[in-house]
Amino acid sequence: MRVSMSLPCEDWTACGPAARQAEEDGFDSVSSHELKHDPVMPLAFAALATERVQLVTSVAIAFPRSPTTVAQQAWDLHTHSKGRFVLGLGSQVKAHNERRFGVPWIAPAARMGEYVEALRAIFRCWEYGEKLNYQGKHYTLSLMTPEFSPPKQGLPLPPIAMAAVGPLMLKTAARVSDGVRLHSFATRAYLEQVVRPQLEAELGAVGKSFAQCEISGGGFIATGPDEAAVKKAAEAARYRVAFYGSTPAYRGVFDLHGVTDLGVKLTEMSKQGKWSEMAKQVPDDVLDLFVARAPYEGLAAAIETRYGGIVDTVSVDFAPGTPASVRRETVAAIQRIPSSFEAFRTEARAA
Repeated sequence: MRVSMSLPCEDWTACGPAARQAEEDGFDSVSSHELKHDPVMPLAFAALATERVQLVTSVAIAFPRSPTTVAQQAWDLHTHSKGRFVLGLGSQVKAHNERRFGVPWIAPAARMGEYVEALRAIFRCWEYGEKLNYQGKHYTLSLMTPEFSPPKQGLPLPPIAMAAVGPLMLKTAARVSDGVRLHSFATRAYLEQVVRPQLEAELGAVGKSFAQCEISGGGFIATGPDEAAVKKAAEAARYRVAFYGSTPAYRGVFDLHGVTDLGVKLTEMSKQGKWSEMAKQVPDDVLDLFVARAPYEGLAAAIETRYGGIVDTVSVDFAPGTPASVRRETVAAIQRIPSSFEAFRTEARAA
């Protein structure tokens, strides 16, 4: 199993040192997130400070950005990191697209599929000299002059991973992307009964396998040096479960476990602005469905129980001051957990 670490995106001066430390500790990748800050810039600092770890956006929101703009950012990060960038993209949900980003919400799964195809058309144009001529229902790209084409990389094309929750987006992600980034709002039962079968069927339909498609995330991890720290981390996860559980688009997870009423209640509370009160509505038995929890010495076993045989990559963050020996032993123990993923299919396409 692969292990990733989140970068401190709020502090650019800390991104390089944090990424370098992650590399020394044996992490496979470092990631950025689009919450309060831009997800691209932190990875630029991480790229300059490292030589081995992959650099992942987890995730950048697609629809507010044009495919060409994203392609340029991905190309530059991939080039300057010598082929270590993985572009993680997500659609977000209707309300955020329309009311936070000010962009239309139209056929999100189909549009995300075209978005990824358009990116690949741009990448092939730049690397292989193919004429840019992508004709889709939502995106049309046909102009790319030498003046606006970056030099060839001589590298595999940047892998593209897609965030997916519902059936249509899962199907699209399996069909067009190199990896699927699962939402944290997921339980093992949801991954086993809903996510994994859908991905397996669609991957097989397009001649792919889990060995070529990295499955990342899908739940929360609560850890720390002792039980008190684990409990504190679990309470933070309780808030996230309540926050995501208030989103109607994610209701299917609650439905599977027979707690639909909890989702309805959380949605109503969010509309009333009762954000600080929502976590109290999530009982311990529901929280346990979403969280792998254990102190560092038992974390690998907890992760294998929670994620084993389902996902290939998990994200683990250590508390400040954690001894290097503990970080490295914990990462190494998690990496010994078997997983299906071997390599991105793009790695065989280097020019």
